[in-house]
Amino acid sequence: MINRILEARSVYALVALLAAANAVHGAGFYSPSVGTPGSLGTAGVANPTNTRGADASWTNPAGMTGIDQQHILSGLQVILPSVKFNAKSAENNAILPSRLGPVTGDNGGNAAEVAPVPSFFYVRPLSDRLRFGLASTAPLGGGVDYGSDFVGRYAVRDVTLAGLALTPSLAYRVTDQLSIGAGVSVVYTTLDQSIAIRQGAPNPALDGRVKFEDLEDWGVQAVLGLTYAFTDRLLLGIVYRSEMDTDLEGDVNYEGLRNPQLAALLPRDVKISWTNPQWLEAGLRYRMDDKTQLYFNAGWQEWSKFSENELSFRNDRVVVSDRNWDNTWHAGIAAVRVLSPSSLVSIGLAYESSPVKDAYRTLDFPVDEQWKVSASYGWKHSDSMSFSLGATLSFVGDAALEQTAQRVTVRGDYDTNFLAVVGGTLRYEF
Repeated sequence: MINRILEARSVYALVALLAAANAVHGAGFYSPSVGTPGSLGTAGVANPTNTRGADASWTNPAGMTGIDQQHILSGLQVILPSVKFNAKSAENNAILPSRLGPVTGDNGGNAAEVAPVPSFFYVRPLSDRLRFGLASTAPLGGGVDYGSDFVGRYAVRDVTLAGLALTPSLAYRVTDQLSIGAGVSVVYTTLDQSIAIRQGAPNPALDGRVKFEDLEDWGVQAVLGLTYAFTDRLLLGIVYRSEMDTDLEGDVNYEGLRNPQLAALLPRDVKISWTNPQWLEAGLRYRMDDKTQLYFNAGWQEWSKFSENELSFRNDRVVVSDRNWDNTWHAGIAAVRVLSPSSLVSIGLAYESSPVKDAYRTLDFPVDEQWKVSASYGWKHSDSMSFSLGATLSFVGDAALEQTAQRVTVRGDYDTNFLAVVGGTLRYEF
């Protein structure tokens, strides 16, 4: 009997590694599971019902009550994206004869960049019922770099958004069936962006450039969670994340302006604000037998609150516009299969709706609906140490786009976009 209990604990430790985070970006650039090892291999589906790994301190704090031993969980994932725009037309809409001429430029190649996403999690039992957790993650991020000759450079040349979060949390077991948890994420956000400035004919050789640099802000986001065990086979998990206000301030610099009087009048600083959406997710975990577990999840994000934050240059001034985004929903299914007392595998499939209609899609964040497929393998190295390796492939829709900036209208699509994520995790018990 004792040997069976020890084997079960070993399997639970491995499940915690495979049940962890999907680094693929959610709708747009913000995803509560970015950098979290707890969904690698399950497409994020296992997050709400994670009760076996320290990453529960981020995915669902209530799940920490299922952890009886102090341990750390650390991961490193690498995002390998492909963002390729196919321009079908680029029209010069200028009225003045001196500004007429063909729009020159290229498609920008693969505008995405490889990005490492580290993460770290810790859980410590404080009593039979109380748990403390700490999570360090990168919960938001994204960006593109089309280059200086991009046909859509008057809308954006390059943009990079990044965020780092530190989240302390507590969990309490109310009854043998019900647990509750709460945490507070302190998030540091940065944004850098540059846009070509049209000066006469739409030719890269004549362009100036506006650069928004070192825009930054600190924000706070609450997370609440609960788990409820209907039986020893069926577990419910619910997670809520609050809105987070982001108010970025930074510098505006200009390059290559041919009109010195205009350069003297342009602003040298900028403020931009948005609301990261509130988010609600529920999940079920069902144990079919001693070797197989099934996971289901569904969720909603209020992206309609994410509105006036599109930076542009129009009529010789910096303009902040409304993106007209919609709320999104997502759902998925995953399975974990035990191969031996020291190893197991997982697979996952998830879908997320698009936050934006084709008419409002922009070149800086060309988001669309997503399909995610994940798989991973985990093994126990010793009584105190376990590892896992996994990957997620996210297909980012067939995004059509039409955008006008500085009297140039660009039309095209992103029919080859995808995100490949590979990563590994380490769990160490004290």
